[in-house]
Amino acid sequence: MSDVSALPTRATPYARWTLWGTYAFLAVDPPELLARAGAIADDLLAGVEQELSRFRPDSDLSRANARAGSWSPAGPLLVGATRAALAAAALTEGLVDPCLGRTLVSLGYDDDLAAVRRRTAWGPAPAGDRAGAWRELEVHDDAVRVPAGAALDLGATGKAWAADVVASTVASALGCTAVVSLGGDVSVQGQDAPWPVRVSETPDGSGPVVWVEGGLATSSTLVRRWRGRSGSVVHHVVDPRTGLPAEEVHRTVTCGGPDALSANAASTAALVLGADAPAWLEEHGVTARLVDADGGVTTVGAWP
Repeated sequence: MSDVSALPTRATPYARWTLWGTYAFLAVDPPELLARAGAIADDLLAGVEQELSRFRPDSDLSRANARAGSWSPAGPLLVGATRAALAAAALTEGLVDPCLGRTLVSLGYDDDLAAVRRRTAWGPAPAGDRAGAWRELEVHDDAVRVPAGAALDLGATGKAWAADVVASTVASALGCTAVVSLGGDVSVQGQDAPWPVRVSETPDGSGPVVWVEGGLATSSTLVRRWRGRSGSVVHHVVDPRTGLPAEEVHRTVTCGGPDALSANAASTAALVLGADAPAWLEEHGVTARLVDADGGVTTVGAWP
């Protein structure tokens, strides 16, 4: 199992494939539009990879990080994803921080995860990001300016934002309902909603089914893990208040929202908040399911 899954369960033709170290899922209604929808999705996701990858030296994001402190040209996907990341940061008061690229590198996440896991020797740890630098991140219609002393990383919000973009583009272009899941970030766009989605932590796919209209996102500390410089196992959800992996009070958090981006911002913030997460989710009106380190389940709001 490549990631904690959130997969639509309606009995209809669908496409599923490996993408970005996890999976992508696409279904449409009417189902005879699936091939056309797949072509649209492939084109958009290839563009996301080209513009947003932290591991491609030729990506718009890598070029922007190399020019931190100065404006850097950016395509429409990087511009849109950066604006979305800033919205998530503002919504969570910085708990979901888009300027943690240096910090992730300092923890060893400087390459594709499979390559990081194979590594047996480490160089000196570079400096992390300047605290609160995301507030200085700027974006125009054709350029971004990464703050000096920081690096932009869209891993926290990029999949969810891309799921929303693909689903809304397919729904608009083909006049249909589109359901997209990218590694557990689900977006349902179109008129034939809600759509049933199964949330699972296990390879057999067992877990509760919820009806999604808009977005659903699962964030987890279970999958993207590696042995870091100190020899201890670390994960990719960073607490920006400490610059370290978030304390593993909850192993997964699943949240609903008006779109995948909002749901993902809430689920990531909840992992960072740990024991304070249920109260924060309740205060922000988020429907959620939290699974603690021992498998205990807590629900918030109108979770079925």
